[in-house]
Amino acid sequence: MAMVGQVLMVAGVVGLCLGVIAVAFVLGMRTKSRLVQGPLVWLQRRFLNRQQMRSAGRPGAYASVIRHRGRRSGRAYETPVGVTRAMDGGLLIALPYGPRTQWLRNVLATGSATIVHEGHAYKVDRPEVVRIEDVTTSFSSSDQRSFRLFAVDEGLKLRIASLDSEEASLAAA
Repeated sequence: MAMVGQVLMVAGVVGLCLGVIAVAFVLGMRTKSRLVQGPLVWLQRRFLNRQQMRSAGRPGAYASVIRHRGRRSGRAYETPVGVTRAMDGGLLIALPYGPRTQWLRNVLATGSATIVHEGHAYKVDRPEVVRIEDVTTSFSSSDQRSFRLFAVDEGLKLRIASLDSEEASLAAA
């Protein structure tokens, strides 16, 4: 009996610790704390993005791909992002990390990029950081709930300049 009590006590402590971590994570994301976002960005770059890039941009994939150039290096980069269609026909990307991400700074500096979404590559231009509340109806209800939970208040709006048929065939491969 004593062993069962100890196991339950340990399980309770572990549960409490996980709860504290979850609350700290949500609060850190809501306040855009570098203490929370820094390790998360590192983990995402190092491991999660590589996993997502295996299917990103293909029909039915959760993530799309934004192809952009480094603002200083000129080097080509690909980053998985969540893309949705705007009501006006453009594309929208929520910015859960705020405006400090490197890919966003690159796109804003160059003024253009390529988005591979649902197997099609789109040349996009006129990037504009917008308030998420102004474009919220373009996102799913589950996305909207996540935005409220994590205090996502900005998005990137892009105008579709053209469909790149050469890149579209590469995206499908």
